[in-house]
Amino acid sequence: MRSSRSRTLRTRAGLAWAAALPLVAGALALGAPAADAAGHDGGRHALQGTKPLWATRQADQGATSAATGVTARVYLAGRDAKGLAGHARAVSDPHSAAYGKYLSPAQVRSRYGATRAQIAEVTHWLKASGLKVTGTTNRYLAVKGDAAAAERAFATDLHNYRKSGHTYHAPSATASAPASLADAVLTVTGLDNAPRLAEHHSDELPPPSAVFRNSGPFSSYYGSRTAKGLPSAYGSKAPYAVKGYTGKQLRAAYGAKGWTGKGVTVAITDAFASPTIAKDAGRYAARNGDPSYRSGQLSQVLPEKYSHIEECDAAGWYGEETLDIEAVHAVAPASDIVYVGGASCMDDDLLDSLGKIVDGHLADIVSNSWGDIEANETPDVAAAYDQVFQQGAVQGIGFYFSSGDNGDEVANTGTKQVDTPANSAWVTAVGGTSLAVGKRDTYRWETGWGTRKAVLSEDGNSWDGFPGAFTSGAGGGTSRTVAQPYYQRGVVPDGLAKAGGAGAMRTVPDIAAVADPNTGFLVGQTQTLPDGSLGYDEYRIGGTSLAAPVIAGVQALAQQARHGVAIGFANPGIYQRYGTGAYHDVTDHPLGAGRDLAVVRVDYNNGIDAGEGTTTSLRSLGKDSSLHAVVGYDDVTGVGSPSTGYVRSYRP
Repeated sequence: MRSSRSRTLRTRAGLAWAAALPLVAGALALGAPAADAAGHDGGRHALQGTKPLWATRQADQGATSAATGVTARVYLAGRDAKGLAGHARAVSDPHSAAYGKYLSPAQVRSRYGATRAQIAEVTHWLKASGLKVTGTTNRYLAVKGDAAAAERAFATDLHNYRKSGHTYHAPSATASAPASLADAVLTVTGLDNAPRLAEHHSDELPPPSAVFRNSGPFSSYYGSRTAKGLPSAYGSKAPYAVKGYTGKQLRAAYGAKGWTGKGVTVAITDAFASPTIAKDAGRYAARNGDPSYRSGQLSQVLPEKYSHIEECDAAGWYGEETLDIEAVHAVAPASDIVYVGGASCMDDDLLDSLGKIVDGHLADIVSNSWGDIEANETPDVAAAYDQVFQQGAVQGIGFYFSSGDNGDEVANTGTKQVDTPANSAWVTAVGGTSLAVGKRDTYRWETGWGTRKAVLSEDGNSWDGFPGAFTSGAGGGTSRTVAQPYYQRGVVPDGLAKAGGAGAMRTVPDIAAVADPNTGFLVGQTQTLPDGSLGYDEYRIGGTSLAAPVIAGVQALAQQARHGVAIGFANPGIYQRYGTGAYHDVTDHPLGAGRDLAVVRVDYNNGIDAGEGTTTSLRSLGKDSSLHAVVGYDDVTGVGSPSTGYVRSYRP
């Protein structure tokens, strides 16, 4: 899973072989009340969330040099920010008379976009303060200048602060805009530079990452091969992990029937772009029984240049893009797919990718396998994201985000929290399951994705430390910053919604699909082989980076079932179907109380071959940190996973 922030590294969300990728920890920045600093004039409009919590008096190292360079974005509120949110709700709510009455991008700009007068006024203010406007869009103005100019513009002083052993500058008080621009300025991002990353640019991306391979033995479907010679677990012999599910199995599990996604376009956002994606996707489809791609069915929208290549691990994103595209095509093989790559894994660049989709209405369904912990998201950046999501909703565009791969995040960060942007009330957060598809592609059961790992003892007679330590699991829980949206009322139990001790808050996820890498998806990708050459290979993978595109594919089937009419922001409809046959009600014990499940895995120690030996381990299922999949809504799988009745329920 990838994270984003105007100057914060985003991680690939939910891409997992056996354990989740680490995310960068940080402090939640909440806006302080407006305060004038060092003689600045009053009459200001506070831009909440612009003073980070780590900018404390104890960490203060003094004033930032007036000559220090600052790069920022001033996001525009548009004509009617409150009206936009209300309109987005109305067109998304099946109970509303305005349901499904979407606007075109031009109509959204005309009704809610920034006016020329607003842009001119904001531009004049910034230039008069000494900042240079380096770019103007209908969503924001990019500016740069020195700290002195930034202080004049935003009526705050920049100070240097110590954070995690480094020194960064940040506002010493909440930034603000002139009161006369209160209706024009949404927020500003970039006034703090933690972490500060090199601004180098390059037209060349690195080669693919080193090859990764799974070792056998494998099951071809769940339970087809049992580890009879190994110790028992939970009272029986465990099956070997599947080699990797393919499209045929996933389509059967989630009720695709005869629907293919024809006439529907799915967009995928990630950072950077795989140089071999077209070849890899075509080869994978041919090898694994998926229909071949039509001419123009897979397209890409890419930036002119890339940045933060090393910091973002650009090559690592190739696998993310490959997984997302191959998973969508596997589930909805006739849908068009447009990949919109970000120039980097930073919020500003990922916001640009999302903005391109909305401004050009490139798709009705948008799959996003990246995110970060909620503590790293500041209210200013969250506001910029929500504005894009609301504009998309008004146009009939739905956004789907991975919920994360570290369960409640305690093992990863020491603090129980959810991931972002999955925590937004304006996106569909996709949780994860462990999936059992049996003989003849029969759906058997799912558990919540949560893994404990125990390694085979040296004498081969037991599983050391059984059931072992928690390794990874679907993200979920209760937001600390986002209030409970109306569509969760009456469905999410108060014990979850009010877990923070205050009022009811947004609970994650909304819906779920296969994510466990031990019951994962087979993906094919060009990788760097041990001899340095490039070669195509296939391996099993998982994470909520798999669940998100699988759900996006299912939504493409559902949109086709309603004769191509856009579903738009899906959550009101998802919760409307709660408690019906549209879902598998996923629990951690699908075979009954006290009956636990596990699979056996054999892994190459070097990730490539048996040259350095193998390790045999038992992976227990349905054990997600402190989160539990239970009867009804839960914070691992939401309302559940799509059943055979889900797509059918969208027919007129």
